Amino acid sequence: MIIDCHGHYTTAPKELEAFRQSQIAGLTDPSQTPSKASLKISDDQIRESLEKAQLKFQRERGTDVTIFSPRASAMAHHIGDASTSALWSEVCNELIHRVCTLYPDNFVGVCQLPQSPGVPPDNCIGELERCVKQFGFVGCNLNPDPSGGHWTSPPLTDRWWYPLYEKMVELDVPAMVHVSSSCNSNFHATGAHYINADTTAFMQFLTSDLFRDFPALKFVIPHGGGAVPYHWGRYRGLAQDLKRPPLGELLLNNVFFDTCVYHQPGIDLLLKVIPIENILFASEMVGAVKGIDPETGHHFDDTKRYIDGAPQLSGEDRRKICEGNAYRVYPRLQACLAGQAGTARSAG
Repeated sequence: MIIDCHGHYTTAPKELEAFRQSQIAGLTDPSQTPSKASLKISDDQIRESLEKAQLKFQRERGTDVTIFSPRASAMAHHIGDASTSALWSEVCNELIHRVCTLYPDNFVGVCQLPQSPGVPPDNCIGELERCVKQFGFVGCNLNPDPSGGHWTSPPLTDRWWYPLYEKMVELDVPAMVHVSSSCNSNFHATGAHYINADTTAFMQFLTSDLFRDFPALKFVIPHGGGAVPYHWGRYRGLAQDLKRPPLGELLLNNVFFDTCVYHQPGIDLLLKVIPIENILFASEMVGAVKGIDPETGHHFDDTKRYIDGAPQLSGEDRRKICEGNAYRVYPRLQACLAGQAGTARSAG
């Protein structure tokens, strides 16, 4: 089985965006504030939105299951307040649950958290529990910068985040460290802000004892780890200068990287530098880069081609990257897939 650990519902029906625009308009004109019940999206609309993109690419590219979450750039935690974020997160997560119910063999849910600048992360615990316990989700996306590019929150290693981490450990779910849109014009969202956040999170982990306090806590750093694999020697050296343990001992029981790197040399570097046990297959499709690479004639985000094109990988290495590591990082995944499939068969 080939499990894509990083997919977003970027093709959701247009009614979802219309709901969001009404919600934003309601911040200045309360008469325009929508109710959750006002969002009307049929099952057929969901099917149409998926058949034309995600499912089509799954079939064409030979992947089986996508760990699926709301559109990352649309989380926009900097908009409104905690109540704004709570409603928006509930709506988006419920839509992901419907996707997973309609296509239990193809999608497994990961939730958006109702984060808001300055609001303690324990405010997210209720929605995380709801999504895991009621919807069968297997993880969450954690935004290290709810301010949208201004970095006003404490580092991920600060005790401010600990109540949320305690709940993650209790529920046995990991978090993908994933920022949202950037409202700071210095940082292009997908080209700079995303990669900056990936790199920043890793350095925060390196300089802390977070995993001494939470030895079972797991994070996936997306987009191939940002700049981390390319500068692995720098981070090894910094750890040494700071009298930290070696990176393997310090971080690699808890921190993992995906394969959302959109060229063969980048994937080859990732595979050479990062232990195979710490790499999870992912494509982020349909995501940050949608076009076709004129040098190869294939989509940039067809990352399975890069794994297939890495001759140094053994069969066992490929199995770990494409399936085995996902089961280790997402402990609820295997039972979730079995449960969703059983529910679908019963409904049929």
